[in-house]
Amino acid sequence: MWSGISHIANQAIQFLFGLLVARILTPHEYGLVGMVLVFTSISGVFVDSGFSTALVRKPDRTDADFSTAFHFNIVMALVVYIIIFFCAPLIAQFYDEPQLTSIARVIALNIIIGSFGIVQGTQYTIKMDFKTTTKISIISLLASGTTGVVMAYSGFGVWAIVWQFLVNKVVSTILIWAISSWRPQRILSKESFRYLWSFGYKMTLSALLDVAYNNIYQIIIGKAFSPKDLGDYSRARQFANLPSVTITGILGGITFPALSSIQHDDARLEYVYRKFLRLAAFVIFPLMVGLSALAEPIILFLLTDKWSAAIVLLQIICFNLMWYPIHAINLHLLQVKGRSDLFLRLEIIKKIIGVAVLCISVPLGLKAMCIAGIFSSLLCLFVNTYYTGQLINVGYWRQMRDLLPILLLSLAMGAVVVLSICFLTSNLLKLIVGFTVGAAFYLLVAYIFRMTELTDLLSILQCKK
Repeated sequence: MWSGISHIANQAIQFLFGLLVARILTPHEYGLVGMVLVFTSISGVFVDSGFSTALVRKPDRTDADFSTAFHFNIVMALVVYIIIFFCAPLIAQFYDEPQLTSIARVIALNIIIGSFGIVQGTQYTIKMDFKTTTKISIISLLASGTTGVVMAYSGFGVWAIVWQFLVNKVVSTILIWAISSWRPQRILSKESFRYLWSFGYKMTLSALLDVAYNNIYQIIIGKAFSPKDLGDYSRARQFANLPSVTITGILGGITFPALSSIQHDDARLEYVYRKFLRLAAFVIFPLMVGLSALAEPIILFLLTDKWSAAIVLLQIICFNLMWYPIHAINLHLLQVKGRSDLFLRLEIIKKIIGVAVLCISVPLGLKAMCIAGIFSSLLCLFVNTYYTGQLINVGYWRQMRDLLPILLLSLAMGAVVVLSICFLTSNLLKLIVGFTVGAAFYLLVAYIFRMTELTDLLSILQCKK
């Protein structure tokens, strides 16, 4: 429950403050920040280096493990920041945007600030204490969101977004230190480092590939097109991320520690794993299909017509990101089984597929790139499920059989939503009618056909075991 509250509240607060700022600023200014965030996202992977995942999975953690990870995070953060600081002019030159030098140097401070709270955050994940982390994240987002809105209305332009990121990280780090009772010791254990690194470096390479690939669209769009195009794409992806990342975050925070606790009981692991998959699909599929169906009234009503170019991009991206939670749960199984080698192998294969598809689609334009992303996601899902089938006999076809009824129901719901709003002119009315009709249709059909996922979802909402 607290995991759900955390992710839903975080996404909702970010979304609302983002709307207020986006109505003032332009796609060009958002595009500038997007160009820099590519590099800071990649840098964050090196700072953690998979140590957090290794700590969650390690059954006999010691204070030496935590302290070693803490000191490693700080050192890596300083190294990464120094690299970004001196490479900032090259980033500006690459995009032909001189102001990116100062933007990159300031926003990269987040890397150092955030490194001081990684271990404490991991400890809360291990204890599944989402109540504490929820409070921290909500307070941080409220403080940073208020800062961004005030600065945007005061005419600070792109710097409103930059300082919004910084304030969020500063407040969250201060709070986690104030609440957590753990303090790092002057310990650097070679044994701890060997264990964390042996598992973590493969996860680092996998995460690096994943982050680099996920941001390659921003790099190419920023270079081949314009900051405005990147701003429209980033805003469309942000809307699509709202349900997709929220559901993945909720399930990820639960599935990894939960499945880790039963990692040696394959029969029970298979049962719980399939239940997680169906539940994820039951929630995310209708949300993404519905978001695609209502993309036009959502963008025009919330952001005004200056963001109209993002509508068709959002409609397409939704069908890509609807599979994101399914990908994530499949990968969690490899982590639970300790197969970081397979995890890395899969990431390499998937990224080769994704880059090949991307290279083919770039000359065809931005819309074609987004459409190609759907095919890439489906191909990568087939690759992801290969080792899942090997480890616990829940491969591609078994998963698709589980998910197909939910997918068909979601697509039918999307068609009903489109038909219900096609003759309406008010964007607000379209949103109200479309959401109401879609939700009623989906839940009614699920109830009539006695879908077990509906019962599972209601049990979770009622906090039943």
